[in-house]
Amino acid sequence: MSPAAPKADHEGNQTNVGAERRTSNCRAGLRLIAAAGLTLAVTAVLYVFGRTRTPDYASSLFGRHGNEANLLKAQLGTALLCLAIYQLILALWMYRRLPGAGAAPRPVPLAHRIGGAVVLALSLPIAYHCITAYGVETYNARVALHSLAGCFFYGAFAAKVLLVRSRHLPAWALPLAGGTLVSLIAILWSSAALWQLAHP
Repeated sequence: MSPAAPKADHEGNQTNVGAERRTSNCRAGLRLIAAAGLTLAVTAVLYVFGRTRTPDYASSLFGRHGNEANLLKAQLGTALLCLAIYQLILALWMYRRLPGAGAAPRPVPLAHRIGGAVVLALSLPIAYHCITAYGVETYNARVALHSLAGCFFYGAFAAKVLLVRSRHLPAWALPLAGGTLVSLIAILWSSAALWQLAHP
């Protein structure tokens, strides 16, 4: 009977490992579903709020009104785009996808987290003025794209925060979330800030 015992232990270990892996995969799947649901929920709330409120075209941004406020938003949006590119470079470095850079030193992940907080903080006054002054408008393709991308940005940001605190996610989850945010910032900039700077 003694030769059978090690085999039984081995099979038992394999069963435990398999069960743990299935549990981990299930939790990761639930996290991904929750992140997708959170994205849609935040996007929908912002869209409905922006569509139902009355625009206040006299709304100010740091004491500036009208075209001056829009120009300031364009400048802040350009700074936001530069910061998003900086975040992308740091992320590529952390994932060892930055050519010639090698492994990222220890301060890089901290700098990336701080950069993410600054991205959110810098975006808020821009978004506040957009949604209070104009709401969600769809009267032409450029404006509709900007409005929808703005709503979706905060949904995607909320999902990224949820995912970054999760373990055992698929390797593609965080890069997809981060890449989506960078892409949305580029869309927001090109559909509003670039247009404003080209038509001062």
